[in-house]
Amino acid sequence: MKKFNLEIITPSKSVFNDSVVSATFPGTLGEFQVLFNHADLMSVIEIGRLRIEKDGETLLYATSGGTVEVKNNKVLFLAETIEESSLIDLERAKRALERAQDRLRSENRSEVDFSRAEAALQRALNRIKVVEN
Repeated sequence: MKKFNLEIITPSKSVFNDSVVSATFPGTLGEFQVLFNHADLMSVIEIGRLRIEKDGETLLYATSGGTVEVKNNKVLFLAETIEESSLIDLERAKRALERAQDRLRSENRSEVDFSRAEAALQRALNRIKVVEN
């Protein structure tokens, strides 16, 4: 199969830069897949799983969102955060999930930032999902 270049950058480092067969991103309206000769596009990426097919190998990443640009068989993903599935600490993710759930159930509503707690909950659930799939 024909390949295209995928580059993934976070604010702190370059995470990935290689030729791939496909990349499936968590877009705002659901997942979408990029293949060789994909139409040019820019899209917002949500919290979710990034799936990369490369040389018969599948790479899975948990991302907290960002933006992706597809142009002339080059894909640039500017990720807020991204973690390769093999590097995710499942027990830590489960503890983060419990903390977020506790915050959202808190009786002391004036001290809880619900939008931050909900985002932490979604990130923890995503990490768990990526590791367990």
